[in-house]
Amino acid sequence: MAFTLKKYKAIKDKKIQLFLIKDLGLDPKVGQRLTSKGRIFDENMNTINTGETIPTEYIFIAVFEGTTRGLKPLLEFNDFAIFDKPTNLMVHPISKNTPYSLLDEIRYHFGENANLIHRIDAETSGLVIVGKNKKSEIELKDMFQEKKYHKSYLAIIQGEIKEEITINRGLDREGLAIGVRMKVCDDGKESITIIKPIKYNKNRDLTLVEAIPLTGRQHQIRVHLYSIGHTILGDPIYGIDDENAENYLNKTLSEEDRFKVTKSHRLWLHANYLEFSYKNITYKIFSKNDEIYREFDK
Repeated sequence: MAFTLKKYKAIKDKKIQLFLIKDLGLDPKVGQRLTSKGRIFDENMNTINTGETIPTEYIFIAVFEGTTRGLKPLLEFNDFAIFDKPTNLMVHPISKNTPYSLLDEIRYHFGENANLIHRIDAETSGLVIVGKNKKSEIELKDMFQEKKYHKSYLAIIQGEIKEEITINRGLDREGLAIGVRMKVCDDGKESITIIKPIKYNKNRDLTLVEAIPLTGRQHQIRVHLYSIGHTILGDPIYGIDDENAENYLNKTLSEEDRFKVTKSHRLWLHANYLEFSYKNITYKIFSKNDEIYREFDK
């Protein structure tokens, strides 16, 4: 997101937290977050930390302002919107140096109070819900926390699956060379995924499946499919050696080498369907992105 410094007339020698809350009218949590993340500066560009007094007549607050690259919401309602996220787009910036993320588009279209309700991996494409105000954000996040929704994905997997499978295996962090990797284990967190075959491509030995996660663990669909010998096409973490996975995470794996080890330029996992109720209305939403079908039918 674009990093912008905003200048404010301050009250010299006043505690920064009091000034932010009493004089600028910021929510205490917002003020705390700004100081703890080092986003407030004096006129000499020195950071003003929590508990310190304001040493100059003006202060600067670093804020993120959303920019657009032309991505528009798939659907928009009074309190929320749905984006159909493309692959290779992070939903949220990981640092001040992240040039662009889905949050840019969210803030550009709906302002600074709009926020993500849930997340999907950068390479996973598909549907993401956005709360347009704080009230709807809280209600919709509670809905996700309480699992009061239905979600399904499409995935292109290696090999053939002929019948519906329910994978009921606990998940936990692998704790080995690749820190983000998860593993199936008997004492892990309960994780259930239903896999339904849709179509088999005999020439490429690939199956298009619908994956329905009944729980929401990190990398759940990817790990569960890998655990039964059907890695998702293009997965750069599961089903490949540690060196190449590490190179991918460090952004040193070339496109050519990535294609060699994963057989594709991207992870072919797509959030295709969302169903949920909000204010006594049930919403059933399908993605309009058909890229995964076109890839499968090559």
